[in-house]
Amino acid sequence: MAELVFSARTLAVQWPGLCAVRQVGVSRAGRPLHLLSLGRARRAVLVVAGAHANEPAGGGTLLALARRVLRERDLRDGTSWHFLLCADPDGASLHVTPAPRSLYDYHLGFFRPAGPEQPEWAPSVLPPGRLPPETLALTGVIDELRPYLQVSLHGTDLGGSWVQLTRDVPGLAEPFAKSAAQLHIPVETGASDAAGWPASGPGVHVMPAPEAAPAYPSLTDDARHSTWYHAHRYGGLTAVVEVPMWASDLVDDPAPHPAPDAAMHRLADRLLRDADEVRRVLEDAGPGHGDAGGPLLRAATWGLELVPGLAADLVRTPPADGTRAYVGSVDAFARRVPLRAAAMLRRALSGTDARTAARLERLVAHWSDSFAARFKARWVPVRHQVEHQSRTVLAAARHAREHSC
Repeated sequence: MAELVFSARTLAVQWPGLCAVRQVGVSRAGRPLHLLSLGRARRAVLVVAGAHANEPAGGGTLLALARRVLRERDLRDGTSWHFLLCADPDGASLHVTPAPRSLYDYHLGFFRPAGPEQPEWAPSVLPPGRLPPETLALTGVIDELRPYLQVSLHGTDLGGSWVQLTRDVPGLAEPFAKSAAQLHIPVETGASDAAGWPASGPGVHVMPAPEAAPAYPSLTDDARHSTWYHAHRYGGLTAVVEVPMWASDLVDDPAPHPAPDAAMHRLADRLLRDADEVRRVLEDAGPGHGDAGGPLLRAATWGLELVPGLAADLVRTPPADGTRAYVGSVDAFARRVPLRAAAMLRRALSGTDARTAARLERLVAHWSDSFAARFKARWVPVRHQVEHQSRTVLAAARHAREHSC
């Protein structure tokens, strides 16, 4: 995080009068939130990085975009660009695996806060009077800039790339698919995050109308109540660009799955079984925890509490998509929940209960290796992650601008 702020300030020194860095808020722990701005045109693009602590590619993408906008004058023609360097600096300080060699390495330092503590998702689960300061800083920037496009840079540990749009951007699907193909990144055509959403092209998902029923009714967070929709009050829209750290072609297979309902039952059973194994380890640890009341324990227990409802959704609700890609995406999602809980509990207990932490580490190692093997994981070079996100942001800005005009 400090390197990101230093790089942004260096750009401001190199491009005086065009480039500026300012503080737009503070985190719950008092860490500053910084905004890098290029140009002063009223028509604005806002790019947000670091909304999820465990998705590190966004910071590199943000800097690459800023440098390109500064180099290429036509990108600034009538448009100002604004970059929120990190939406959750507290979370970023707790996720400590920026350059992992394997999924096991990645999870040893894993952190992702509980839903109510995530800046973008907090408005969907908390009343207005309880929103965290990071959320208020982000919505305050949106209120000030009134961007025609907000882009939130996200990433997934293993899978493919996809885009979520709060409103369709005609023409985006073609450059998105072309970029992914050139960089050998699979397109996640059946992303479980966008289950049941209409698609304007492979991997480009448009949020459904407010009256549409959610694919997973038990999940309390609803994208339509997140900060992604805040730009709509000013006529704007949000694009969420996801890119994988490890790629898998299993999430890019549009062929029909031979038995999607049976597959959902199997995935639900495994999800319950794995989550119960983590719970048993936690119960055996007894009442005193090294991170009692801390963010690691809160996040782990929050994730485990989602499991019964999510498992029930998988078997009660007809699959939103019957393709192999969708079943693969749900398979990955169902593996992540208990794996992440085990990883964060291991960190929470490592200083006070070495025996329990070792049990959890064995689970993390086994599940990480199984995850990678099942999906034939292959590393996506960071430069490719950054380049694909950058291209997609620029294409979204161009097509959204043309459409709004």
